[in-house]
Amino acid sequence: MPRTLQTPRAAVHVHPDAATLCRAAAEDFVHRALEAVAARGVFNVALSGGSTPKGMFAILASDTELRAAAPWADIRFFFGDERTVPPDHADSNYRMANDALLSKVPVQAKNVFRMRGEDKNPKHAAEDYEFILRSQLPTLDGTPVFDLFYLGMGPDGHTASLFPGTKALHDSDHDVVANWVGKFYCWRLSLTVKVINRAKQVIFLAAGDDKAAPLKAVLEGPVETEQLPSQLIRPANLLWLVDEAAAKMLEPR
Repeated sequence: MPRTLQTPRAAVHVHPDAATLCRAAAEDFVHRALEAVAARGVFNVALSGGSTPKGMFAILASDTELRAAAPWADIRFFFGDERTVPPDHADSNYRMANDALLSKVPVQAKNVFRMRGEDKNPKHAAEDYEFILRSQLPTLDGTPVFDLFYLGMGPDGHTASLFPGTKALHDSDHDVVANWVGKFYCWRLSLTVKVINRAKQVIFLAAGDDKAAPLKAVLEGPVETEQLPSQLIRPANLLWLVDEAAAKMLEPR
């Protein structure tokens, strides 16, 4: 069992290491999928890029019991953000998810909704994905609602492709944006804060020593959302799944 910390801003489940964290996340995914399908007939989930989600995906694809238990035919996969690259590019979040999970389990192609990172006009790609979300998902007050939204966090405190100091942090008019990220000199596609916060459940996955300082800052430090965009994520249900390395600076509670 993980140890649980209650920080000022969210509950944190701390696992001994990244491998244990990934397995716990995979088991939790199947449990939530089964509950949602039993209640509503469908499970709508937004995936994240990153090494920790990749580890979770690999377990879902390879573990015989979890793979057999998951209601794949009724799970619909979306993406929280994407690089402006083709789907077969090494940097593509879609490619990572497809290689690690989607191509290895019985998911129907019609239930996978990727962002068109290859579109030469990123703003058009954002508009296209916004149309997909609004046509495929239930909405509340006009905003699409996910059953589960996975997020990671970068060492700079960013999440999805919501980077410190970028215009997307303040966008309350759109569901999906093309966000210019000056530090990389490129566009990124990202769902906005209002969509993430509308999800029924948001889960951050974070592992490793390089996440310790930003995790402490985001959960226990002063509110500095311009510098730490992960602090903008304040849904009704928020959970952090982390390993001991990432949690080592948090105050015990």
